[in-house]
Amino acid sequence: MRAGLAAGAEAEVTVTVTDEMLARFDDLGLVHPVYSTWSMVKHMELASRHVILPYLEPEEEAVGHAVSVTHHSPTPSGARVTVRARLVTVQGNQVICAVAAHNDRGLIGEGTTIQIVLPKDVLRARFAAAGIAAFRP
Repeated sequence: MRAGLAAGAEAEVTVTVTDEMLARFDDLGLVHPVYSTWSMVKHMELASRHVILPYLEPEEEAVGHAVSVTHHSPTPSGARVTVRARLVTVQGNQVICAVAAHNDRGLIGEGTTIQIVLPKDVLRARFAAAGIAAFRP
């Protein structure tokens, strides 16, 4: 990674909740007409990725490794959600961020994400071993 990535670095993602982000499952249909936990986690991972993207070397890539999140309160379709990621620490090739999601009424979720930074050739080899041919970067 490039120099400069330090604790306290932040990134933010703001979304408007759409019907595609509601708590819905293929075999159950719409379960609850609110922002789903999986959508919130997706946006938390995205914000965390934005923290480290400026620091990745051209031959590096980051992958999600772990997520621990608590979803505190509901958010309806049409509402805005802002997710912030703050770098807590870098431990070797692990980048650990604290994440929090807010709507206009306050905190709706919080937790941590861990991303692993690896050389792209290592990822390509792992994907190939798993039978995955396509690799974007």
